[in-house]
Amino acid sequence: MATSARLIKKYPNRRLYDTQTSTYITLADVKQLVVDQEEFQVVDAKSGDDLTRQILLQIILEEEAGGMPMFSAPMLAQVIRFYGNAMQGMMGSYLEKNIQAFIDIQSKLQEQSKAFYETNKIGPDMWAQFVNMQAPMIQSMMSSYIEQSKNLFVQMQENMQNQTRSMFSGFPGFPGDAGKK
Repeated sequence: MATSARLIKKYPNRRLYDTQTSTYITLADVKQLVVDQEEFQVVDAKSGDDLTRQILLQIILEEEAGGMPMFSAPMLAQVIRFYGNAMQGMMGSYLEKNIQAFIDIQSKLQEQSKAFYETNKIGPDMWAQFVNMQAPMIQSMMSSYIEQSKNLFVQMQENMQNQTRSMFSGFPGFPGDAGKK
């Protein structure tokens, strides 16, 4: 992480110390840093090990335990199955790119909504109705995007299999090898 990132030290007593404000903070405070898009790094006060990912995962765990979870049990089980799998690296990258695409779509819709609101000078009640009508449209767009992404992934996988088959088909012992008589 960049040197300009806010440094938070985690002590053995599980307390978090914000070196910028010289105060102890809670996990909720760290969550607020994330929401506010502030760069930070959490390090073990004794060893200096980077604990940022663990703290972020802890925040996700708390969020999942309360209110309305974002991830279903079958989805979490599937994510666990990817650990140690040959596709683990690709899966992480795939998820990151899809989340970034979702963020980009959300930002574009927010820009368009803001422009619409400012141009039409509608009241708060009408604005709330307009925003609520967008939810099904966004879900439809995301479903469409996910379906296209899935189809592209399947096509890429088929292309990789065909390339592998043609590359190794001349080797003896390869299923379907060209050297068989």
